[in-house]
Amino acid sequence: MRGVNRELLIGNLGKTPEIQYLEGNIPVATFPLATTESFKDKHGKLNSQTEWHTVVLWRGLAELASKYLHKGSLVHIEGRLRTRSWEDKEKQRRQSTEIVATNLVMLDKRSDAEEISNEPESAQTDEPKASE
Repeated sequence: MRGVNRELLIGNLGKTPEIQYLEGNIPVATFPLATTESFKDKHGKLNSQTEWHTVVLWRGLAELASKYLHKGSLVHIEGRLRTRSWEDKEKQRRQSTEIVATNLVMLDKRSDAEEISNEPESAQTDEPKASE
């Protein structure tokens, strides 16, 4: 049986996306995304718990994010979980788990000048293949 690696997140950007251009002028953007869940404890008190996720966007999604997103933007992200590891300058092994986005929907309300339709802005892209 095949496995499924799919993440769906709705949250707010922790900071404006950082964009870099890799060899071949391929854009890649990253930003932290906060998701918050609220729940009531056994005494009826409302509590909230925030999780932080690192989101990675490639190509067209990266350019879209750098153009339109900013700290606090509300977004819907679809993608897959990826864990990568590397060795830092002190020869310590480091590991990072990220969400590689394949779909992005901006959920913030548009200003009147930007309004084109009643549907939220969305885009899709794929991460480059290992051979690229």
